[in-house]
Amino acid sequence: MWDPEKYLAFADHRARPFHELLARVGAESPERVVDLGCGPGNLTTTLAERWPGAVVEALDSSPEMVEQARARGLDARVADVAGWSPTPDVGVVVTNAVLQWVPGHPELLRRWVGELTSGAWLAVQVPGNFSGPSHELIREVAEDWPELRGVLRFAPVLDPVGYAEVLAGAGAEVDAWETTYAQVLTGEDAVLEWISGTALRPVRAALSDEAWAEYVARLRPGLRAAYPRRADGSTWFPFRRVFAVARVR
Repeated sequence: MWDPEKYLAFADHRARPFHELLARVGAESPERVVDLGCGPGNLTTTLAERWPGAVVEALDSSPEMVEQARARGLDARVADVAGWSPTPDVGVVVTNAVLQWVPGHPELLRRWVGELTSGAWLAVQVPGNFSGPSHELIREVAEDWPELRGVLRFAPVLDPVGYAEVLAGAGAEVDAWETTYAQVLTGEDAVLEWISGTALRPVRAALSDEAWAEYVARLRPGLRAAYPRRADGSTWFPFRRVFAVARVR
């Protein structure tokens, strides 16, 4: 289950890559704009502001997130991103920090490019920090819980060249890049709080309350050592993200 409040606790940091992604989409007056994995809708609303003449459609697999998005006045519904297909009027597709949860998503991207009409735009952003200390510690601690076997994947995303190859090979013009943000987090266990709202969700879902408490107790010291708190109470948290913007030929 997604927790919208925990997710929104870091809204500013999560918004930066979304805006960087959209800045490279050159669509002028699309008829329909689709946000696949809209979350609580706080960023989806900016799509309506940028393209006021477009129908903005929002999808997410989490009923809790969709409820929040609807409260913001969005046309949001619960749906599986992997089963989505574009209608002929779709001019822009945005999928921001979503596809890392979808096994085999490169093939999904190929399908979307093949189904979108000529001139349509596809904008993708995924976190690329799966080899960072936080995720290494998540996997290391998880080894002692049999119920977590197969729950965590090591590298579910490609690098920029990998996405460029997938999208160009499917018939699109591609702009792909990566950015590492030196994020400043605050709080005694700031990194733990951050990953609890995203990367640790599968772990929490697989463990009982007692096992989850033990897991967190064992994870916390490693995170504190890997990401030491500064004298002013803040913590640097480097976060790599991978972007690709494609225009269908």
